[in-house]
Amino acid sequence: MGFKLVLNVLYTIGMVLCAFVAYQYFQTKNYVVMAVALVACAAVIILKIRLLKDVKNSQKKV
Repeated sequence: MGFKLVLNVLYTIGMVLCAFVAYQYFQTKNYVVMAVALVACAAVIILKIRLLKDVKNSQKKV
């Protein structure tokens, strides 16, 4: 369970970092890098949702 907590924190940091990178590259009008950052952010969000569902299901079993 401790591993999942650390993974959740890392996913949150990853989301914030991707959003920050996307914003910075939007300001400099480098849209390719911004799009890559947004895709990476979407992937992290999907992984985080899967992790939260897994934790929720594991708590129901106990």
